[in-house]
Amino acid sequence: MSHVFPRNSNKIPPIGTKGDGVYLYDADGKAYFDGSGGAAVSCLGHGDQDIINVIKNQLDSMAFAHTGFLGSQPAEDLADLLVEHAPEGLEHVYFVSGGSEAVEAALKLARQYYIEIGQPERSKIIARRQSYHGNTLGALAVGGNAWRRAQFAPLLIDVSHIGPCYEYRDRRDDETCFEYGQRVANELEEEILRLGPEQVMAFVAEPVVGATMGAVPSVEGYFKRVREICDRYGVLLILDEVMCGMGRTGALFAAKQEGISPDICTIAKGLGAGYQPIGATLCSAQIFDAIKEGSGFFQHGHTYIGHPTACAAGLAVVQKLTEGGIVDQVSAKGQELQDLLQREFGQHPNVGDIRGRGLFVGLEFVSDRESKAVIDPSHKFNARLKAAAFDAGLICYPMGGTIDGKHGDHVLLAPPFISETHHFEEVVSKLATAVRNVTTDLGM
Repeated sequence: MSHVFPRNSNKIPPIGTKGDGVYLYDADGKAYFDGSGGAAVSCLGHGDQDIINVIKNQLDSMAFAHTGFLGSQPAEDLADLLVEHAPEGLEHVYFVSGGSEAVEAALKLARQYYIEIGQPERSKIIARRQSYHGNTLGALAVGGNAWRRAQFAPLLIDVSHIGPCYEYRDRRDDETCFEYGQRVANELEEEILRLGPEQVMAFVAEPVVGATMGAVPSVEGYFKRVREICDRYGVLLILDEVMCGMGRTGALFAAKQEGISPDICTIAKGLGAGYQPIGATLCSAQIFDAIKEGSGFFQHGHTYIGHPTACAAGLAVVQKLTEGGIVDQVSAKGQELQDLLQREFGQHPNVGDIRGRGLFVGLEFVSDRESKAVIDPSHKFNARLKAAAFDAGLICYPMGGTIDGKHGDHVLLAPPFISETHHFEEVVSKLATAVRNVTTDLGM
C-alpha cells in the first residue's frame, strides 16, 4: 500500500516514468498526449534539455539561499526580463513558489499598501462568481466557485462576488457584445457603491477564466471599463494570470491583449513550465514605493521565496518563450486548434460552445445544443470524460459546475506551445473518441 496521500483516495493514478516533448509515459510504457499541460503548466513540453541544463548548473553553484540573508542573480535577471515584457507600470516582482501563494501575496500587498498610505479603512475585496484564484484560504475566499468553497466557508474571509463576463450564457439577444460587456462591468461600480467606495481595497479577476469555466475570455471593452471604474474609486485592480499568463493566450501577459495595465498581477504555472515550482506577484512602482517610503518592510514571506534554482529555471523558460519567438506563434496555433475543434464538434448536439484565446481553449457540453440545457449533474459527465480521454491516451482538464458550481460541464485544453498540426489532430481525434464513448454510454 502506498503511503502517499493522493488527490483521490479511491482512484490511484498510474506511476509516470518519463516525459518527452508533448507526451508523458506511465510505468507500462503507455503514452499520453499532455493536452492540458497538466493544469496549463507544461507550455514547453517535457524534457527540454536547455532548461534542464540551466537547473543543473544552478545546483552546482548555489541551490538555495534564504532571501532574508542573500539575493541571487537568477532572481535579479528574471525580474528584469519580466518587467521588460510586463504591462506598463508594473516594475517590481515578488517571487513565490506557486499560484496560490502569488494570490495570497497580492491580497496582503494590497492591504498593506492602504495601511501605508493612511487609508486603513479599505479592506473589502470584490471578485467574480465562477472564478478560481487558488486553494489557500485567502485565495479560495476570493475565488467564486461554489463547490470548491462550500466545505471551507466558515474559514473564509468575506468577499463580494459579482457576475462574470460569460457571453455564451449571459448576453441578451438585444445586446451587442460591447453593450453586454459594459453592462456586466458596471456591476463592479454598483458593488463598490453598495459597500462604500472608501471601504473597497481591490477587484480581482482572471483576464481569461480558466479551470472553473473553461477558457472564457472577456468581450471587447469589458476590462477597459473595469479599469476606469477602479481608477474612479481608487480601487486596486489585481489580475490573476496564473493560468492564462506566460504566453498561454498569445501574449506573455494576457492583460496586454485587453489594452490595460493592472496595479498587481499574479503569474505562475507557465513561468516555470513544470521544471521548477515558481510563481510571482508583480506590482506598480506606486505600491512598492508606498511600502519602501513607509514601513520599508512587506509583512509577508515564505521560506522558498526567490528560490535561486526556481528562478534560474523561470529565467530559462521566459527567455525561450520570448527570444525564441515561441509566444509569437501561439495565436496562430490556437486558431488552428480551434478550427479543428469546430470541424469535429461545431455541429455536435452535445457541444454548446467552443471558445478560448491562443492555446487556451474550452468546450462546454450540453444536453441540447439549441436550448443550451445542461447535462444532469448526476451523470458526472466531466468525470466520465476525463476517464475516457485518459483511456484513449489524452490528458485533458474537464470540470463540472461551469455555470454555478453545480450545473454545467466543460473541458479545458492547454497543450504545449511546441505542438504541431499533427499533434492537434491527435488531440481532437482522441477527444472525439472520448466524447463519443461517454455520450453513447449515457444514451445521449
